[in-house]
Amino acid sequence: MTRGASIARAKTYFDDGSFENDLARRVAIPSTSQDPNHTEALAEYLEKEIKGCLEDLGFNCKIEQNSVPNAGPFLIAERIEDPKLPTILSYGHGDTVQGQDASWQKGLYPWKLVKENGRFYGRGTADNKGQHTINLGALSAVLSENGKLGFNFRFLFETGEEKGSPGLKDICIREKHRKLKSDIFIASDGPRVEAECPTIFLGARGV
Repeated sequence: MTRGASIARAKTYFDDGSFENDLARRVAIPSTSQDPNHTEALAEYLEKEIKGCLEDLGFNCKIEQNSVPNAGPFLIAERIEDPKLPTILSYGHGDTVQGQDASWQKGLYPWKLVKENGRFYGRGTADNKGQHTINLGALSAVLSENGKLGFNFRFLFETGEEKGSPGLKDICIREKHRKLKSDIFIASDGPRVEAECPTIFLGARGV
């Protein structure tokens, strides 16, 4: 495997419309945690969308119910290539803020991906469905080129970030020495300093 070949494959994933198709499918699931009428969509997002994608990449997945009543579930996934290799833990959230259907500009909708002037619009495109779709596409590119990552990978998905992450602390404490044990944590959830320039924050904010 060469780094260039993986990057080229990732670019193809975007250029041939595959990224747009994956993101459109995910945006179409109205997984807003701020509306109790959409509770079933939270589970659907993990069960029908993310779990299958990760399993196709060779991950073992398990849906974990929330310790907080009426809060959305979690998904923990892992791909262990060799216990001796370093392990990365990453994070994503499948929930969004409320749709606020009436507030969108003409031709735009919360649960439909629309491409306009070179940008994608739809709930979750910027937070967080777009980010973890990029991450999953990157993993797929490396695996397609090499058949392996060269490290172990664990994923934690939640469905309540937009309402304060109920139950997240509980599951992290419970699984910190087992299903979430890792050597480094790399998350993709946060603002960009500039829209046109990717932003990397180093360290754990709030600690």
